[in-house]
Amino acid sequence: MADEKKEAVAEEVKAAPVKKAAKAAAPKKAEVKADAKPAAKKADDKAEAKKVVFADPIEHDYEVILNPIITEKSMALIQNENKVTIKVAASANKLEIKESFQRLYKAAVADIKIINKLPKEKSRGGRYKGFVSGYKKAIVTLTKGTAIDLFKE
Repeated sequence: MADEKKEAVAEEVKAAPVKKAAKAAAPKKAEVKADAKPAAKKADDKAEAKKVVFADPIEHDYEVILNPIITEKSMALIQNENKVTIKVAASANKLEIKESFQRLYKAAVADIKIINKLPKEKSRGGRYKGFVSGYKKAIVTLTKGTAIDLFKE
């Protein structure tokens, strides 16, 4: 029996280097793939290291952006889609709104949609007519990973 064990061990030793060589070739491909992943991580680290610094707000920024619009719908937009709704000056354009928003809130802007809300006629006690004034509002989409707090104290 001892002779049979020695022969079985000898056969395994002869076959083992062939199997090890085949296995050794496979990890080289895996190592190449593993090396590619850290390169991608290095690029992400560089992007994280590169932080955007925004200028201080100027007086004109406060004239362009008047106040945030706080409704149930606008709060859902902030939470779900990372969009902020604000009331802006009637003469403001998208470029002015973007620059002012970035300086005031220190947040990167991806997109801006502008809506002109028309004035509405309302009755005052049935006999008298009045108007609810119209305004211009902007829906500002923030870049991914950016968030702001509208309720700072």
